[in-house]
Amino acid sequence: MPLRAGIVGLPNVGKSTLFNAVSNSAKAQASNYRFCTIEPNTGLVNVPDARLEKLAGLVKPDKIVPTQIEIVDIAGLVKGASKGEGLGNKFLANIREVDAIIHVIRCFDDENILRDEGPVNPISDKEIIETELQLKDLDSVDRKLSRTEKMLKTGDAKVKQEYEVLLKCKAHLEKGKNILALNLSKEERAVIADSFLLTDKPVLYVANVDEASMHTGNAYSHKLVEAAKAENAQVIVMTNAIEAQIAEFENPEDKQMFMDEYKMEEPALDRLIHSAYKLLNLSTYFTAGVQEVRAWTIHQGWKAPQAAAVIHTDFEKGFIKAEVISYNDFIHYGSEAACRENGKLRIEGKEYIVQDGDVMHFRFNV
Repeated sequence: MPLRAGIVGLPNVGKSTLFNAVSNSAKAQASNYRFCTIEPNTGLVNVPDARLEKLAGLVKPDKIVPTQIEIVDIAGLVKGASKGEGLGNKFLANIREVDAIIHVIRCFDDENILRDEGPVNPISDKEIIETELQLKDLDSVDRKLSRTEKMLKTGDAKVKQEYEVLLKCKAHLEKGKNILALNLSKEERAVIADSFLLTDKPVLYVANVDEASMHTGNAYSHKLVEAAKAENAQVIVMTNAIEAQIAEFENPEDKQMFMDEYKMEEPALDRLIHSAYKLLNLSTYFTAGVQEVRAWTIHQGWKAPQAAAVIHTDFEKGFIKAEVISYNDFIHYGSEAACRENGKLRIEGKEYIVQDGDVMHFRFNV
């Protein structure tokens, strides 16, 4: 199952327009009224990868299969969502189910697009969302603390550790800070993993700017970039409406002509999808044969048997060895056979950590 990134933001900031642009399997309704999106729209998004096309150009397979991530368009949030305002509880439950957050923020003026929050203010908008997530997390932590406190008298060391970590989280949230910014150890994170805290999810910001600002940004997006630096987060500056138009073109030549008109070297969507992919700590390996050339998604740091399981669980159970060629070597020599002849095909075992771009073939026995 692909990992999921959820598109969030205040009403009418361009979330559904962005979803329509990125999703190649679903189209969300984009309208100028609050709560246009009620049930989350979900779409599978191909991850652009020029390496896949280059490998296919050499192998000439019957088909090419890119890797994908899942994008979820979640209903717009309003102040008070943590207390059930608007679609608050449903919205927050939907966020809990995604692995990362794509936070869309309005960075343009347009009196024809409704806005309940007053003059355009990307920092204030960012803080509204963050505050609601923090308040919901604080409620979750308080409830967990109440239950854990009653169990302290048992003297269980694990219960005591959980209680101490929850207290640390509570103090951090009360300062208006996200759990992601709290320096918890791997062991401490494991203790609270079942709490599914919303502010512990990585965030990527999208500054939705007007057409005139699509290349340079504007005063609004510049402020957002500065604010994001404080949390080591990335901001993608883009014009969602233009990206949605680009995505409508089926003919590559027409698409390129449209992009040339706007002096675009690549769709900002490609940068967004790549950034979301990296935000989830994902990497790609390839399988290349005459039937198909395919990209496979794994977590960074996975070993060969784990990577094999993405194809089929039997590959991990019966894993013997992996034949590995680096992408650069494959491109340089032009084929698997040439790589083998020149000593560029390696045999790796169970402890091999798969590198981004590896071209792999697994030997297994079940």
